Amino acid sequence: MQVSLKNYTLRYLSLAFLLIISVWAVLFYAYILDEVYDNVDDGLKDQKIEILREVYKYPELLQTDQFGISQFRIRPADGDDDFSEENKLSSEFFYMPYDDEQEPYRVLRTGFYAADKKPYHLEIRTSTVEEDDLMYDLTTALVVLYLVLILGLYLINAAVLRRAWRPFDVILQNLHHYRFAKKENLKSIHTDVIEFNKLDEEIRQMWQRNEDVFLEQKRFIENAAHELQTPLAITINRLELLMEEEALSESQLTQLDAARVSLRRLVNLNKALLMLSRIENKQYTQVEAVNLNTVTKAVCDDLTDLFAYKNLKLECVEQGEFSVSMNKDLAIVLLSNLLRNAIRHNKDGGTVSVVMQAQQLAIANTGPTQALDGVSIFQRFQKGSQDSQSNGLGLAIVKSIVDTYPALHIHYSYAVEQHIFTLRAQPST
Repeated sequence: MQVSLKNYTLRYLSLAFLLIISVWAVLFYAYILDEVYDNVDDGLKDQKIEILREVYKYPELLQTDQFGISQFRIRPADGDDDFSEENKLSSEFFYMPYDDEQEPYRVLRTGFYAADKKPYHLEIRTSTVEEDDLMYDLTTALVVLYLVLILGLYLINAAVLRRAWRPFDVILQNLHHYRFAKKENLKSIHTDVIEFNKLDEEIRQMWQRNEDVFLEQKRFIENAAHELQTPLAITINRLELLMEEEALSESQLTQLDAARVSLRRLVNLNKALLMLSRIENKQYTQVEAVNLNTVTKAVCDDLTDLFAYKNLKLECVEQGEFSVSMNKDLAIVLLSNLLRNAIRHNKDGGTVSVVMQAQQLAIANTGPTQALDGVSIFQRFQKGSQDSQSNGLGLAIVKSIVDTYPALHIHYSYAVEQHIFTLRAQPST
């Protein structure tokens, strides 16, 4: 699952904090226990000294053979092999009637000689910390600490890091909204972060380099197309004059006609490239309210002979009115290209359906029995197999015109064995 960089960092910092606190808790627990036992052991050793002093003063204390209020007991060691004056410390559990459970104690065992020169065992005990309670309290404290750290980290992330990353969000928005030669709507960033400033600068320089290269290519195509127009027209005229010569054989006339057809295709391609260049260069500046219903019906009337020649049936249904603000010449080119595409990529005896609705116009045609790629068909020089005379620029011009007007959108779909191109008005935002 994809997450933002801020949340990605927060997630791994949370896991890192959990690991660090867990390791630290184990070490801290061991350290606390060691300190507690060390202090308790020192206290037991001090108690031993005080008890021995009292025993020498008051010999009757040698009769203390049960742990009482003083928490020590003395037993005779006559004949014991394990008698030793060395301090032996251990942790043990003793039953406590008040709590009705075993409680942890620290016990010091040692031996001594009393004033009567007899050996005795001395046991001193003192209550110590309950490890399970200590572990529970420590765990509770650490869980609270962890939650406070995560909450603090989240608040810092929300307040500080989000503000620090705001220029990056602006850069992403600029990348999303950038269109060729349209940088006036892009936001500038204001930040002291060097990396973000460098990133924004590099992206803008990249845009400028790409635009410079693209403009050079467009100028070259436009200039080349302009320069080709005249020699192509002259060449076609000379071929047509040559074909009028009576001395030419049928084979020669056929070859000359094929050359003329190829040159006319080149002329059409040249005109299409010029139109694309003019559209992209925003040379069609005049805009007016255009009734696409009227334009569609006019184009259909102009193509009546072509429909008859291709043995196609035209069906026009008008269910509403579609008006848009655009250049009227481009509107004619747009609808003419869509209808010609429906004719060109159709089958013998097929149909072309035009449905005009409120702010929507759909042109459907029979043809290939499988859906086409809805993206590649609008790319330049994408040609179907039905018509070898196609230059592959008709739908590219359609897409270029639609992209010129944000209020329009073109969509391709395949349904009921028909290829449908839907032109609709974009909802205003």
